[in-house]
Amino acid sequence: MQANDWERESNTQLKFATKAADKRTKQLERELLRKDKALAETAALLVLRGKLNALCGEDEDV
Repeated sequence: MQANDWERESNTQLKFATKAADKRTKQLERELLRKDKALAETAALLVLRGKLNALCGEDEDV
């Protein structure tokens, strides 16, 4: 009887830990996607600024 109780408690704890790990994984994936989009936007803006500076004949450091 005690073995079944221990196994049931162990399974409950394992399910809880798995659910928490899955939640954390999804949170990290959302954060990574957000940062990836921000990085892509920054890169695009830098490229556009470089092209604008080249058209206007301005220095790159401005």
